[in-house]
Amino acid sequence: MNSELADIAARMVTPGKGILAADESSGTISKRFAQIDVESTEDSRRDYREMLFRSETAMRKYISGVILFDETLRQNAADGTPLARLIEDAGAIPGIKVDAGAKALAGSNGEKITEGLDGLRERLSEYHQLGARFAKWRAVIEIGGGNPSWSCIKSNAHALARYAALCQEVGIVPIVEPEIVMDGPNASHTIEECRRVSQWTLNTVFDELFEANVMLEGMILKPNMIIAGQRAAKQASPEEVAEQTVACLKATVPAAVPGVAFLSGGQGDEQASQHLSLINQIGGSPWALTFSYGRALQQAALKAWIGKAENVAAAQNAFTHRARMNALATAAGWRAELEQIT
Repeated sequence: MNSELADIAARMVTPGKGILAADESSGTISKRFAQIDVESTEDSRRDYREMLFRSETAMRKYISGVILFDETLRQNAADGTPLARLIEDAGAIPGIKVDAGAKALAGSNGEKITEGLDGLRERLSEYHQLGARFAKWRAVIEIGGGNPSWSCIKSNAHALARYAALCQEVGIVPIVEPEIVMDGPNASHTIEECRRVSQWTLNTVFDELFEANVMLEGMILKPNMIIAGQRAAKQASPEEVAEQTVACLKATVPAAVPGVAFLSGGQGDEQASQHLSLINQIGGSPWALTFSYGRALQQAALKAWIGKAENVAAAQNAFTHRARMNALATAAGWRAELEQIT
């Protein structure tokens, strides 16, 4: 079991590849579809994700794994092929989002705790039977108004550790995602404050993982980059984001962790690629440094598609381009001039 987990985790951070986060809940994808005037139905959601998973070049060359929503893992493509099999046939690994979302943390100042531990062992066993080999659980930490509190950080870190241990028990690699939110309602914090809270959170998370006997070689960390809040008066340079991010990770993340797959948060497409490339340019890190992006991989494709079959090729080209840009960034090879699609 231990070697299987380590092997899967290593595949997830294969050099030159990253993870596609296609795990939007029905509510979230409905909002994204509303922006392009497409009704969110089971079929339209299926068609959109099938389009991404059938993007041959992107999936084979640049994507190591795909995080799915419960509905998607159970869905078949229009021709009857399970969507999970499309991912496997492209050489990528199917994964599953297993948390039940961030809810109000009782007794706090508007903070959140991620729920979903009840019945998780049984759900994970079913997901493994359905083909999922890794999972994701996201904790939400917001800065502002006196937050975060120790209670919030401790509670979320403990939940992440319990989830991770349950995953490994059934042969599923956990993606551990503690996100310091850059685009929350009070996100006016400085990059220095983001660094402080991120280190506090990551130190607490790894303490909890140790106490839960989680095998570090069989997990992936999905953190935020160290970046100022979107409403901050002063935004740091891309170079400073990279330097602060690497320094934060080196201060908190054990070398046994095989890879760090950054979330994009509220970053723009090119901004997320640039930051990742600069992070890898610094070098000297013991972990693979890659991406696990949702919007930063999909937004261009979504806008090109707008729900029309005749736009599938253009949307797949847009997705492939973004996947390639981020794959280049994993080797510090992204350049602004490469963003021009030819």
